[in-house]
Amino acid sequence: MQVILLEKVVNLGNLGDIVKVKDGFARNFLIPTKKARRATKDAIAEFEVRRAELEKAAAEKLAAAQAEGEKLSGLTVQISQKAGVDGRLFGSVTNFDIAEALGTQGFKVEKMQVRLPNGPLKTVGDFPVQVALHTDVVIDVNVSVLGEHA
Repeated sequence: MQVILLEKVVNLGNLGDIVKVKDGFARNFLIPTKKARRATKDAIAEFEVRRAELEKAAAEKLAAAQAEGEKLSGLTVQISQKAGVDGRLFGSVTNFDIAEALGTQGFKVEKMQVRLPNGPLKTVGDFPVQVALHTDVVIDVNVSVLGEHA
């Protein structure tokens, strides 16, 4: 299916690009989240009329993400979990736990924005974690996992 992108999508394209994607990806993700529209003649014409408005909105989102990133960069988040004497956790620290901890500190971060390259954290210690506030704004945050001995 051919779609026209209404905002930048990672590994796909920028605002205004007409790309060919699988039907399910377009129907189930891109179109419902308003990231794209079907690339019909009418939609392309309407996009060209609204291009400046959409570019302005995209620039505002980027500026807001950069401002939030300035506050977030270098931050250390402490999360306590039950752990054994050898430092392994009973369970793990997931992106949801990190997003929740950032939320308690006043940052609005969704769990899908937290990137854990090696999967959930399963030991006590300090770990670098990336938070993607925008497709162009990725901030490094330190997560300090503290063990509570059971």
